[in-house]
This record gives sequence, structure tokens and C-alpha cells, in this order.
Amino acid sequence: MLVILSTHPIQYQTPIWKALALDGRVPFEVWYLTNFGVESSHDREFGEKFRWDIDTLSGYPHRFLTSEPDAVPTNFWKCRATESLKHRLSQSRATAIWIQGWQVLGYWQAAWAGKAVGAEVWLRAESNDLAATPYWKRMIKRPVLGQLFSRVDRFLCIGSANRRLYQAYGIPEIRLVAAPYAVDNDRFADQANALRGDRTRIRREWGIADDAFCPLFCGKFIAKKRPLDMVRAAQALRVDGRLPDIHLLFVGTGELENELHKACDVVGVRAAPVRDGCAERPRATFAGFLNQTQISRAYVAADCLDLPSDHGETWGLVVNEAMASGLPCVVSRACGCSEDLVGEGLSFPLGDVGALADHLEALSQGAVYGELRPLPTVTDTVRAVVTAYGNALRQ
Repeated sequence: MLVILSTHPIQYQTPIWKALALDGRVPFEVWYLTNFGVESSHDREFGEKFRWDIDTLSGYPHRFLTSEPDAVPTNFWKCRATESLKHRLSQSRATAIWIQGWQVLGYWQAAWAGKAVGAEVWLRAESNDLAATPYWKRMIKRPVLGQLFSRVDRFLCIGSANRRLYQAYGIPEIRLVAAPYAVDNDRFADQANALRGDRTRIRREWGIADDAFCPLFCGKFIAKKRPLDMVRAAQALRVDGRLPDIHLLFVGTGELENELHKACDVVGVRAAPVRDGCAERPRATFAGFLNQTQISRAYVAADCLDLPSDHGETWGLVVNEAMASGLPCVVSRACGCSEDLVGEGLSFPLGDVGALADHLEALSQGAVYGELRPLPTVTDTVRAVVTAYGNALRQ
């Protein structure tokens, strides 16, 4: 049996588990360390409580392990199993255990327990080689991660930059498995198609003029995601007259929300209107947090998605969502997904507001940047898992 360990039910992962169950070729069970997001949970970076409005628990076998009562996925030490993983893996006759990274203690426990019972250890993490690591940090990080990697039999690579990280640690190609990052493309496409005829109405609800060009920022308003870069690009386009009717759409919440309000000519919805007549301030609508069944309203209303994040954006699955919804995406090259999903055409150097503004202007004029790259699917990931499990049985 394949055991899949995850911190909590994640809306991006559960479509894989459901598809794997429907495929039927791999016996498996998902083990969760917490129920974060199933019950109403507080997200520190969003700054508010939420729960997903889609079913993340049906359609596949799962269980919740015994863990610290106040454990959350962002706490390394508390997000761990308080029961014996070695004993539970032995009882389950696990052939392999799949962990999702090394950001919580529970994943390290699982890697050691897996080797102790003779199960293969699989790793599918988001980290990549795009950020320069200071020398002192490399001196600490390399031997520590080396201990974990020495216990991993198969590395499930989500993309090119992720694969290069493992290669830099000397992992041989035979242990690297392509398992691309994907979302439930069909669900997002279906939701967007159902709303397409309401695009004008949705935009008017949000105060977006019919002829305005509308870039979308979707995510937490935190420093690593650099939402103010989109505001600065829009300011430049207004000041020089290239795109005077640009209207920004922000979906999400976070610590930078007040700063974003002050930098924009806010037209309502979540925030009170701020209209002081400053020509540099781009118009903006703040729609607040939109759950999984509502987010497609934003993808349909907008003309493109902008993800200006720094290297802390190890992938950026919002780009997968937007592309599945038919929306072009402008992405910082510091984001892990940029190389695989966007390429050179619609990417820009980190912090280069001028290049971002140029891309927005070009898109507003109907520019087409080469052929659309194929979007990874959940089926691609399931196929990789089936192959890896078959190889594990033959070892």
C-alpha cells in the first residue's frame, strides 16, 4: 500500500487523491496531521478565519493521525504525529510513504519511520533553485537536507526548477520522477464557462467599466507576493497615458491591505471608496477573500492575472487556476511556475515594474506571445504515481 502523508486537506491536492482512487491501480490511504481548513481555521497571513467551500474529504480513503491538539501546518514543531508512525506503517504493510516536503516535523518523522520498516520514501516538495542562498545558510542547510534526501528513494518533481534543486544535491536521474504540479483543470474551466455570459454584470458589480483593462492579483497581501508592484506598474501606465483606463482587481486579504488602499483610487466593494482625484492612483476594486466556488468570478471578470512574487513563491498554483480558466498570466521569473507555465513571453525579472507595465500594455492591445504552453493535468500526476508504485513493487 502507498501511504500519503499531508499536513491537512489541501484544495490543490485532493483532486489528485480522488483521481488516484478512480484510477484504482494503486492501493493507498491519505494520512492527515491536522484538520486545518476542514473546520473554520485561522490563517495568519490572510488575517481571518475561513474554511474551504468544496468537499476535500470524500472520494478517497483517508484518516487523521493523533497529533498536538493545537497543531497548524505553519508550526514546524507542533505539526507532527504523537503516535508511532513506525507502528502504524507496519500495521498498514506500507510499500511506500509519500511526504509533501520538509516544512513540518511530521514529514521528517515519516521519512525515518518509513526507512525503519523497509518502505520506500517518496518526496514531492515545492522548493527550487531560483533563489541565491547565502554561504552560511548553505553550510547549514546542505548537510541537514542531505540527511533527509539520503532516506528518499523517489523525488517527485513538480517542475524544472524543482528538479534542478535535487540535481544540485547530487540526486541521480534514476531517482527523479516527473510529477507536474496541477489543479483540477476541468472544474475551473467548467466554472469559468458557466460564468462567461455574466462577465459584464460581474464587472459592473465590482465597479469595473466595460472598456477598462483589468489585471487581477489573487492571493495573500503579504510582502513576498509584492502586490504593490502591480499598483506601481498601473501608476506608470496612467501617468504616461499608455493605459489610462486600467482598473486593478484584488482578491484576498492580508497585512498590506491598508497600504494597497492608500495607493489606489478604491471604488468600493470590500473597502470604502477613496476618491481624492490623484491622477497617479489607479482605480482598484478589493473583492476580499473568494472561496473555491467563487474565485472563478474574478478569473472571468479580469483580462489577465499578475503574479509579481519574489522567490518565496516556490510555485504559484493560482497561475494554474487562471490558465485553466482561460486567463493569460504575467509572472515574475522568481516564481517556481514561471519557467514551465509561462516561459519568456509573459514573464519579467523580479521587481522590474517597467517590464511588467510593458506586458500589461501589450496584453491590453491584444498581443499574443507565442503558442500557449500545455497545462499540466491531475492525470499526468496520477500516471507518474502509478509508474513509481509499480517500480517500487519490483524493487
